[in-house]
Amino acid sequence: MKPITLPVAELKPALTGLGKVLNGRSTLAILNNIKVERTNDGWIALTSTDLDRWATVRLEHPAEGPPATVLLPFDQLSQLVKSCGKGESIEVMSSGDHNLIRFPLGDTLGESKVPFVSPDEFPATPRIKCEAIPLSSTLRESILEAMECASEDSTRYVLNGTFIDARDRKANYVVATDGKHLYSANSFTLPLKESVIIPTHKFLDWKEFASDGEWQMREGEKHLQLSSRRWRFITKTIEGNYPDWRAPVPNPADAKTVVTLDPAKLKTLIKLIQRMPCHDERYHTLGLEWKGGQFMLMGKDKPQEDWLRVPVPDIQGRGPDVTVFLDRQYLIKGFGYGLNTISLISAVHPIRLHSGGKQLIIMPVRANDTEPAPSPAKPAPPPAVTTAASSTQPPPKAEQPTPTTPMQTHPPTNGKTHHGANGSSNGSDKSDTKSTLEAALLQLEGIKSGFRESINQLSKIGDSIRAAMREQKASEKEIHGVRQTLRSLQSVRI
Repeated sequence: MKPITLPVAELKPALTGLGKVLNGRSTLAILNNIKVERTNDGWIALTSTDLDRWATVRLEHPAEGPPATVLLPFDQLSQLVKSCGKGESIEVMSSGDHNLIRFPLGDTLGESKVPFVSPDEFPATPRIKCEAIPLSSTLRESILEAMECASEDSTRYVLNGTFIDARDRKANYVVATDGKHLYSANSFTLPLKESVIIPTHKFLDWKEFASDGEWQMREGEKHLQLSSRRWRFITKTIEGNYPDWRAPVPNPADAKTVVTLDPAKLKTLIKLIQRMPCHDERYHTLGLEWKGGQFMLMGKDKPQEDWLRVPVPDIQGRGPDVTVFLDRQYLIKGFGYGLNTISLISAVHPIRLHSGGKQLIIMPVRANDTEPAPSPAKPAPPPAVTTAASSTQPPPKAEQPTPTTPMQTHPPTNGKTHHGANGSSNGSDKSDTKSTLEAALLQLEGIKSGFRESINQLSKIGDSIRAAMREQKASEKEIHGVRQTLRSLQSVRI
């Protein structure tokens, strides 16, 4: 066959992207290869897969020659490319019972042989034939932001991705949550027949793919394709019913205190928050205080110290005095998304950061040394907060903040909407049943948290035992060496 020429300047970044899809722990040898092909039109394309995802890149310029396909080990090809200069090229071809990789070696060409693997063994790439849907830069940005807020808990797989809610044909939503904070963005209208959950994957956040021109999306029965100018990424979608994400979202009309920050000062504010003292490495507790028309950040270096209050200038606010505590990492994330308005109901209600059609809902934490938060205005607690969890958790250590109830999401209830972002509410006859179910869910979350902490402790104990065993083996070797030396000395005669 005529060799396929691969310019190193294009091949290096291509291998970086293809490597993000490969599973280094795969037991199937074929998945450690990439497919290099020259199409009927002369274009050169490279593909990698882990059976759940496929990444394909098309090189910039076509090449002469008949169609051809070669499978090459990814690791071996990567090592050869690392030693080549940007202006050089390598050639790949199939030759009998082996494949060849030719690379520059001084004034001549070096040659590396790899075992021949039939291209037919490479998993077929799914073909999605529906119309491509252009994705605006705003929508693409929202999808990537949502992925940063998705859960990483494998036991809650349905939350391990970005949910595109297409139930409202006139206003789609991009949603993600991990139970502690929730992201949503609206004002999108896509010609989707059904809602879809896009699994989170590091390839989608790769800067080369994000900057490779406009994205287009194709939705298949079980797969979804996102493509740019030169790249194509196909992934299996997450099957299952996404929980009713509107349930924990507070009604905007219930907000009593609203603080608006200067959008131009958000980056400076992020740096200020990062420098604020933090006495709690688990929840990264930070206080927000609105008092006497002044907005302040609260932090302390040690639990027994008083709160340090730092005023935030250039703000506009209204409403009664209120103090809330939250994980500063979520606040930094929201400011990074450009969300410059903070809406507060009380110390125990979720905090809402929003701007335009985007919002980030953050569950508060509470510190033991603070005064009890005022009771909610409504007799029933909001969907995201309940006091039932206090009976399932052991009492916290003095002065340590404890998280409030994790954000709970519930499946839709026969078309009846929950008290959420659209301002609607459930019927009062369902509140008692809902509170009982929430209490059961909270108890379950508490038990799961306890098991996780126990497993972490057991892992630490196992690491300590293994370290002790290594030290014991080293000591035994030293003792054995000393004994051998003594025996040799005893055999010496003067």
